[in-house]
Amino acid sequence: MENIETNVIKFLDSTAVPYEVIKIDPNFADTAEFCEKYEFPVENSANTIIVASKKKPRTFTASVVRATHRLNVNHVIKPIMNVGKVSFATAEETAEFTGMMIGGVTALALPKGLPIYVDSGLMMLDYIILGGGSRSIKIKIAPEVFKCIPEATIIEGLAGE
Repeated sequence: MENIETNVIKFLDSTAVPYEVIKIDPNFADTAEFCEKYEFPVENSANTIIVASKKKPRTFTASVVRATHRLNVNHVIKPIMNVGKVSFATAEETAEFTGMMIGGVTALALPKGLPIYVDSGLMMLDYIILGGGSRSIKIKIAPEVFKCIPEATIIEGLAGE
């Protein structure tokens, strides 16, 4: 399997959206630790969260929300998925499904065809920090990058405070 970081960079290079790769210590990949160590505002950090149906066969979606906000799973994601009960995918399920570890999951290299829901509040920011596919890099980029991802849909009210 090709390196996920390489796939992320190839995708970014295929867009017209300028970006910066930030190399980091993997021990500081989790959002709060990253922001503190590398002095980025947590308000500009975005988390990619995998949600799964509870019924089998399990179906998955990804959502991207500001790190300072909570994903509205029951009132927004559950009705969109229309699969009955849903839950956050475990770290193990996320790694198995995406090939990425928590702290590095990115909407920029998810399996083809996976629905990606992006909170509209992210689109108001001048830049966001996303995972880079591993715990060793983060990507600083304009939120317009989501317009380059065919599976991405901007959703009003995806996240609450």
